[in-house]
Amino acid sequence: MNGDFSEYFNIIAAFAFILGGGNLLKIHLEKISRKKRGWGYSVVTIVGFLFVLLAGVFKIGNPEGLTGSVDTPGSWFAVSYDSFFTPLQSTMFSILAFFVASASYRAFRAKNTEATLLLTAALIILLGRTFVGYWLTAWMPESMYWATIPELSGWIMSVVNQAGQRAILIGIALGVISTSLKVILGIERSYLGGE
Repeated sequence: MNGDFSEYFNIIAAFAFILGGGNLLKIHLEKISRKKRGWGYSVVTIVGFLFVLLAGVFKIGNPEGLTGSVDTPGSWFAVSYDSFFTPLQSTMFSILAFFVASASYRAFRAKNTEATLLLTAALIILLGRTFVGYWLTAWMPESMYWATIPELSGWIMSVVNQAGQRAILIGIALGVISTSLKVILGIERSYLGGE
């Protein structure tokens, strides 16, 4: 049963890649041909897409040829990944750090009960992941081990956080189902590049 699911997933993923690539080319080529605002970014997107696609499929620059792995050191795919994608990803996460710091400052001000609970949970988790949390509660007797900061941190991450993640996944699944139905029934057309 598990092998069948894996095969079905691979088939669906292959079609999704084809549809995604076709949709990317269609939208950006249309933007370039109509000279819409920001069409230069579309040129960069298409050139980058085609470069990585061709370097990955035909394994250009791979010392082992077509039989080698895609990520063999020295292949164009590996070089483009290491030279472009990794630095861009680092830049995005660096910029995101300032946003998270700003959002955390606003969210963690203890103005009401929910914000106070969030601040307390964050403090327990931060202390529980460091030696300081262990040191602060090392004096507690063995019978109270469950109340130490590292144990509370682990409980919050494995129980409370897991419940939140499952709720988010259920919401995502419902959103995907409703959006898919809208697209299939022709109600939603914004994916075609319209308003």
